Order: sequence, then C-alpha cells, then structure tokens
Amino acid sequence: MQRIANLLVCKDDKVLLLKKPRRNWYVAPGGKMEIGESILVSAVREFTEETNTVPIQPHLKGIYTMVIEEEGKRVDEWMLFTFVARDIEGIPYEVTTEGILEWHSVESLHHLPMAEGDRTNLLFAAQEKGMQYGTFVYTPNFALIKETIQQSTEGE
Repeated sequence: MQRIANLLVCKDDKVLLLKKPRRNWYVAPGGKMEIGESILVSAVREFTEETNTVPIQPHLKGIYTMVIEEEGKRVDEWMLFTFVARDIEGIPYEVTTEGILEWHSVESLHHLPMAEGDRTNLLFAAQEKGMQYGTFVYTPNFALIKETIQQSTEGE
C-alpha cells in the first residue's frame, strides 16, 4: 500500500498551498514516503523539496485511508498522513516542477478547487485541535463517494 505524507503551513491566518497543473487543484505540499522513512521525516523532506523551506515544529494532524472505487470494486488504496506547522524557515519557491506555490487565507480552503477529502483534512489541520482520522472513497475521477471521519483530542 502506498503511503503519502503532506504538510500544511498555517502562518498569520494564511496557508501555503501547491497548485498542481494537471487539474489546477490545490494541495498541501507532500508526496510518497521512501522505504524505511518515518512519516515525519517523509513529510519534512517532501515539503522541503517542494517549497525550498523548512517547517518549524511540525506535528501530525490526520491519518487517512484513501480509496478509489470503480463499479463498486476497490481499484486503489493508499494512506495519507497530514502534518501542520505554524511557521517556516526560508523563502518559498514561486514555481516548482510540481506546480505553483501560493499563500491563501485559511478561509479560502472552503472554496478553492481541490479534492473534497483534502478540503476536509486541510480545514481540520488549519483550524481544529486534536487529531482527525478518516476514510475517503472516490471514483477514478476523484468525485467523492463517501467520507467517514473521526476525531480525538489528547485526554479523551
């Protein structure tokens, strides 16, 4: 099963997002984990490679199962680990081989073009306390079929 780690920086009520050229959708910078790599090391490495910056004190905010179904059958599945940091060191690229980096208001996460599961997990990472867990089931064209979400906070 593929494992993906991404990282959202939230600073001064803004988030740093990557606009991917294929669909013109916004995502948090991130990518595939390497063999033997921890989820934190992967998230920081991918973020740094894609932004030219280093996140300060990132922490895990969500763990998700992502499923693609076609005609009622699972055709793909992967895990997503979402981290958040409140600041970065360095100056981000403007354009990378992965897309265009842009700062947007946290509020804009409600309407920017993106996968609906990403909207759910990025809004949580930017605005909520605790951890979120969930499963997102999509069609092959990334239309959301079903979303199942749980949350927890330390001490519960």
